[in-house]
Amino acid sequence: MVQKKFESILAEINGFGPFQIILIIVLNIPRILLAFLFLLNNFIGALPPHHCDISTLDNEPFRNLTEQQRLTVSIPVQEDGSPKSCEMFAEPQFQLLANTSNSSDLPTVQCGSGWVYDNSTFTSTITTEWDLVCDRKSLAKTSTTIFFLGVMVGSIVLGYLSDRYGRKNTLFISCVMIAVFGFSSAFANSFILFAALRFLTGVGSAGLSNNTVVLSTEWVDVRHRPVISGMNTLSWCTGIMLLPAVAFFFRDWWTLVVAVTVPLGLTLLPLLWIPESARWLLVTGKVERAQFYLDRCAKFNKRPKLSSDLILETLSNMKVMEKQEKNYSYLDLFRTLKMRQLSFVTGIMWFGVAFTYYGLSFNIMDFGLNMYLTHFLFAATEVPFRVVTYWFLNVIGRRWSQAGSMLLTGACIAINLLVPEGLSYVRAVVASVGKGMSGASFTVSYLYTTELYPTVFRQKGLGFASFMCRVGVSVAPLVLLLGDVWTPLPQIVFCSVVVLSGLLCLLLAETKNAKLPETVEDIEKPRSHQASGTQQRQTNETM
Repeated sequence: MVQKKFESILAEINGFGPFQIILIIVLNIPRILLAFLFLLNNFIGALPPHHCDISTLDNEPFRNLTEQQRLTVSIPVQEDGSPKSCEMFAEPQFQLLANTSNSSDLPTVQCGSGWVYDNSTFTSTITTEWDLVCDRKSLAKTSTTIFFLGVMVGSIVLGYLSDRYGRKNTLFISCVMIAVFGFSSAFANSFILFAALRFLTGVGSAGLSNNTVVLSTEWVDVRHRPVISGMNTLSWCTGIMLLPAVAFFFRDWWTLVVAVTVPLGLTLLPLLWIPESARWLLVTGKVERAQFYLDRCAKFNKRPKLSSDLILETLSNMKVMEKQEKNYSYLDLFRTLKMRQLSFVTGIMWFGVAFTYYGLSFNIMDFGLNMYLTHFLFAATEVPFRVVTYWFLNVIGRRWSQAGSMLLTGACIAINLLVPEGLSYVRAVVASVGKGMSGASFTVSYLYTTELYPTVFRQKGLGFASFMCRVGVSVAPLVLLLGDVWTPLPQIVFCSVVVLSGLLCLLLAETKNAKLPETVEDIEKPRSHQASGTQQRQTNETM
């Protein structure tokens, strides 16, 4: 009822006119930069080839040796012939210059004078800046987890502030946080300070991510809300395709951080133009400000001003619905049997989707190709998969689109476990297809989740799903560390989780052309699958 009442207001002023189009464009510019922030650690946290620093060995026996000969007598080699990263001989082994005898039995010690890094790809990274190698290797991956923990905290804190103080104000604060803390992290003089600043940058990133979507959605009519989803997808894909190009030109980690945060500060001025959500203003009783923005929208779209009676009637209905929604808490998601099953399965689904998507995104150096090319290939492959997903949603339905995309992601990971490492191009192509399918599963999950939960729980259901998503993202970088135990182990974990999650999705109801649930009672009884034009419009209303 409330939705229809507010939709009538949007219909009067044009729910998808020039005003909304400009608003969507302005809001999607910072979303391009958001992709930079989420995947930045692929480049600033990269681990280049390295070995123990032997420059202090400059006594008489070493002076007449070439650099390669010094390495031969000082550092044992790996199976591929390259110097080991964390060990050196306890004593120089000059006999190795005269023969090719096995050096694996010779006594070694840990590096005592630091490391020498290959700077052919990167001038510097946080790994080389603070020697996050060998026994400190996990810290580079941990910094990614710390960032996404900030995103998790930001989703909760800034979500509350958004409902309390408005979408526009919270969005502006979020962008200021990213610009200030992100820029400051480039000049951190210790890893602990850097990690703390990245955490705060993650908090701001959550506000940017959520409020740009909410603001644009609440200003656009139901029929055009799929456009919002499409624009969000394209802005994200644009960002992850541009990131390797930016990283290619800024090879120092700190200059790259500056390069991706300064533009966000420049977007603050256009963000001052954007309107506050009229729907939020009406819900909170700020009728005069809502009237101001609605009149501005009507004028921009060349429509007449709204009547005060229509606004007051909408306000009255919104107050009733808000009161009903406040009677429920997150605990009610697990109070009844079928709601508990729904919440459990959707939570696992979102964990699996995010866990696998970011696990593949953070693993771009595992295919023997140039990492800039691999990152771009991964990003470009997502575009057609995400776009064609919208067609599959209406052909095979939501459940099989969700489950199928996740199971095919797992199949691609499994295939790559069997492809020899020497076939790097084949592995990269298979991984790109898997990344594309994983991106498609992300696209489906947003729509599917909104259609599964009843109206009185819809926002809380999405909030719970978002929380599980952030948990998956935070855990993914740490799982990659299992590669030190056994190289294929991270991929086995990612494959197992996404396949299990995909199979669990088959337990969910199909929502294509189905009447959307309004209450808990609608969930507890069998779902209706009668197709009709009216029901399809109801489906679209949640997008």
